[in-house]
Amino acid sequence: MSTIPLSLPQPPARAPEFGRDALIVCESLVRIYQSGSVEVQALQGLDLVVDGGEMIAVVGASGSGKSTLLSILAGIDAPTAGRARVDRWDLLTMSRADRVRYRRHTVGFVRQQTTANLLPYLTAGQMVDLPMTAARVPARTRRARTGELLAALGVADCADRRPTQLSGGQQMRVAIAAALANTPRVLLADEPTGELDTATSAEVFEALRTVNQRLGVTVVVVTHDPEVSGQVQRTVAIRDGRTSSEVLRRTATDDDGGTHVIAEEYAVMDRAGRVQVPREYREALALTRRVRLALEADHVTIRPDTGGTP
Repeated sequence: MSTIPLSLPQPPARAPEFGRDALIVCESLVRIYQSGSVEVQALQGLDLVVDGGEMIAVVGASGSGKSTLLSILAGIDAPTAGRARVDRWDLLTMSRADRVRYRRHTVGFVRQQTTANLLPYLTAGQMVDLPMTAARVPARTRRARTGELLAALGVADCADRRPTQLSGGQQMRVAIAAALANTPRVLLADEPTGELDTATSAEVFEALRTVNQRLGVTVVVVTHDPEVSGQVQRTVAIRDGRTSSEVLRRTATDDDGGTHVIAEEYAVMDRAGRVQVPREYREALALTRRVRLALEADHVTIRPDTGGTP
């Protein structure tokens, strides 16, 4: 008796893991704070993917959740729910010892207030040396690394100066050097130009660009400064605890050989298919509680609900 092979239906292929190859992945990230009897939802299902080698800006109004996101990525705060991964580290399941290793070797963090970054009784060179001493790096390696970082950030001549002997821009560049002491893969900067004038802000941003391009460090900057956010290839906007839109920038060449930057804004669709329509769009078309969706050949239209027939 011959055997007839049966052709069984194959199960559908699994969708690839969200952000599988990325360096930083946040999926449906939630952070809830308890203030007395009141719950505050700082993050409400945020999605974010950052590839290794990128330099991105994160923007948003006060209270949008951007600083909470940065604190979570820095290992200072812990998520309430969702998924957050940086490199090989799962930020929801790290032990206390893991968190110390993570903050020491995987991420560097720079705060807006220079007084929070630098110790007043240490010189610039000692500040850069300190994280390496804590990590038990040999003295010869520490000296070489300190000199290289201060030189790369343009403050080699400040090695023997204390913070009070440095300008605001020099203090921030020394803080960046200290954050990079143990060769982290990611540098997180919270409003690094917030206390600086325009010219000094440009110097600090150029230092961050050097860190990204020359040292190969992935950089995530939280900023209110449009001059900073406008100089990166990708700006992520957060609204109400979710990523709402992204601006992607690319350089185009003119017919005469000149170049110009093209910036295109995209709405971000989360894993549940939700899109935040910008307020100016909603107000212009009086989009309120319900809208009409129509699937066209190559796009989806959104129309206000008029309450009658189309």
